[in-house]
Amino acid sequence: MAVTLEPGNYYRLPWSLTDNAISWLEPTWKCNIYCDGCYRINDPRGHKTLEAISAELDVFERFRKTDGVSIAGGDPLTHPDCVEVTSMVAKRGLKPIINTNGVALTPEMLHDLKKAGAKGFTFHVDSGQHRPNWKGKSELELCEVRLKFAEMLAREGGLTCSFNSTVYPHTLDTVPDLVAWAQEHIDIVHVMVFIAFRSAAMDGRFQYYAGGEKVDLEGLPYIKSSERPVETTSNDLYEKIQQRWPDFDSAAYLNGTHKPDSFKWLLSGRIGTAKQIYGYVGPKFMEVAQMFYHLKHDRYLAYTDPKVHRRGRGMLWASIYDRKTKAIRNRWLGAVLRNPLNLFKRLHFQSIMIIQPVDILDDGMHNMCDSCPDITVHEGELVWSCRLEEKIKYGRFMHTVPREQEHPEEEKTVERKSEPAPELPLT
Repeated sequence: MAVTLEPGNYYRLPWSLTDNAISWLEPTWKCNIYCDGCYRINDPRGHKTLEAISAELDVFERFRKTDGVSIAGGDPLTHPDCVEVTSMVAKRGLKPIINTNGVALTPEMLHDLKKAGAKGFTFHVDSGQHRPNWKGKSELELCEVRLKFAEMLAREGGLTCSFNSTVYPHTLDTVPDLVAWAQEHIDIVHVMVFIAFRSAAMDGRFQYYAGGEKVDLEGLPYIKSSERPVETTSNDLYEKIQQRWPDFDSAAYLNGTHKPDSFKWLLSGRIGTAKQIYGYVGPKFMEVAQMFYHLKHDRYLAYTDPKVHRRGRGMLWASIYDRKTKAIRNRWLGAVLRNPLNLFKRLHFQSIMIIQPVDILDDGMHNMCDSCPDITVHEGELVWSCRLEEKIKYGRFMHTVPREQEHPEEEKTVERKSEPAPELPLT
């Protein structure tokens, strides 16, 4: 059984539907590779027009106070006007963050994107991808690909470098190795994100409805027709990391919409060097960072400039109010006393994040990420990006009913004549 985490030990990120650090823009449905676990279908509609993209940004500006915009898809680098899309986001005073598999990225394109206003990249790299010339490679072998991208961004300069990795049951044991790899390159890798692979299954436990009608789930990418559901949790990933490093801990979280003690986002921050991590910051560190940024900029903090990540020593002032940062300061001072040369080694700040997508509870409720940062736009409305395929296919989000709760056939007839069941709320 996975380790039990208590919400009271962590800072609940203050994000909401309308005041959130991040928003999710999808300028294209096209992608140049296939990834197991991807929740987006390679839609034949292809790329959106610049006019349509501008309209979606208008929706964000109207309904959602935000700091950064994740430019995703599909893969945004396949869009012929990706540089212009990036510029459109930047001109609105928002931070463009490119979410990509990196296959199409060249140094020349990278330079153009930075010039257009890009503030960072999140590269999705894992062994479930059908990446050209890398299919079948292990997570550790793929660190060669990760390092190539990190070094490319470091040469260009001024760009946050993040990596996403979907964690499957058979790759769970590799998570600590990737955390160790991130430490080894703490000077150029700023964020490491692990996403727990989860899928629903047509295994007979539930019936699925859109409104009052049963729906055929064939074609939804996160539905498996014959398998048991995969239910890896953020707690599983947390425990796997802590088995290697007992002092590993998170500082902030987002809970689920229907299960307050479920951890949908777990955010950790550590300070150290490529050879020595001095510890993990505590909840007060995260709280002050978010609240001070909101006070200054009227929005919550998403991504920070690489030069901020290089100021780990300056962050030790947080020891006056955060006990875990105080412990980091004391360990570092002890290291300096033992070897004064440590005084001249730069300290870096690095984030480790764990994300657990939607899970279906026993009563059929869809436990979403409360205050989801990856909200996108569909037909002028804010919707969950991870369930957009339901909106496209059925015109609404589906809801789930345990089979034992289904009504007899005669009652179903009456139910179909009544008003359709309401859609799930966003928060």
